[in-house]
Amino acid sequence: MNEDFFSRRDMLKLSALLTAAGAAPFLQAYEARAQEPNAPVRVGYLPITDATPLLVAHGQGFFEAEGLKVEKPVLFRGWAQIVEAFLAGQVNVVHLLAPMTVWTRFGSKAPAKVVAWNHTSGSGLSVDYSINKVSDLGGKTVAIPFWYSIHNVVLQILLRENGLTPVSKSGDPAPNEVKLIVMAPPDMVPALAAKRIAGYIVAEPFNAAAEVLKVGKVLRFTGDVWKDHACCVVTMHDRVLKEQPEWSQKVVNAMVKAQLWTRANRAETAELLSKDNAQKYTPHSVEVLKRVLAPADGDAAEYAAAGAIKHPDWRERRIDFQPYPFASYTEELVRRLKATLVEGDREFLDKLDPAFAAKDLVDDSFVKKAVEAQGGLTKFGLASNAFTRKEVVQA
Repeated sequence: MNEDFFSRRDMLKLSALLTAAGAAPFLQAYEARAQEPNAPVRVGYLPITDATPLLVAHGQGFFEAEGLKVEKPVLFRGWAQIVEAFLAGQVNVVHLLAPMTVWTRFGSKAPAKVVAWNHTSGSGLSVDYSINKVSDLGGKTVAIPFWYSIHNVVLQILLRENGLTPVSKSGDPAPNEVKLIVMAPPDMVPALAAKRIAGYIVAEPFNAAAEVLKVGKVLRFTGDVWKDHACCVVTMHDRVLKEQPEWSQKVVNAMVKAQLWTRANRAETAELLSKDNAQKYTPHSVEVLKRVLAPADGDAAEYAAAGAIKHPDWRERRIDFQPYPFASYTEELVRRLKATLVEGDREFLDKLDPAFAAKDLVDDSFVKKAVEAQGGLTKFGLASNAFTRKEVVQA
């Protein structure tokens, strides 16, 4: 991984990009491109387990089975790179952090729509072995991958619930403060090992990597704080959805089928995504990926005994897959973001109405058809086929 992967440099670049002025040149480039009516599927992704359904759809031939042409997915090293390529039309299907899509659509007015969820849960708070509870983080530094991330949102929920104040400042934090810094996930594991940070919260498989390398432990899983939360979501252009609805439906169909396949073939998915596979989708080992995608049967009980899981009755998987983007989640996400410390211009966020954001940001028409064609949400492990739910957030 190079240093731009989720790095502060990448964050600053994205901060400039996700303004109306910063996005304009890329959107102009998009408009200048000839929009093929049957363009190949061009997936853009970062090498994390969040990208699993899009990579499985390619690796298992689900796009071709829908009658689509498809190119090999393009690996990007940072969020700014993937957003640039998406806005300019160089890739047409991407996964982005859910809070990032809020920033993209309402901060830069980019014509980006969420069409489905990529996965649920799939992240954790990893810490030094000396940290046994959240309150032990007082006066210490914790790394986050991005300000506009579910990781930052959930971490701050945990900190405030435990009487700690998240801060972003130079110098050492006070005993009742936790200093947040943006750090590239590949740098988090060695930083934790060297005790430069007390912990980090991030997507998998970087929590599993700390465990396998024995440099840290999982203090909490994010899905054990916000039940079945989305992390990364599938994002496409407004124009494509409006002008090429049949093509768009086929793309979503393939991704939904990939999620079902992944749920039924977790160990095989780890092998498909590993560095040892011919496709080399990610740089991760099968061992690390299996710890996330196909954990041992006794893992959940061990995590519950250690306190990393406080809600065993939720029966959360370390990472799970269901594609429907519940409106209640987007509304709650916007409300939570308003109360979350983020760096940069947040005027758009402070003015954003949660209900409006859910309706304007998300187009669930394609994924609803795809899910119904597969037999409904119960096929993805949900209790009912209802397209509504109540958000459960318990630190």
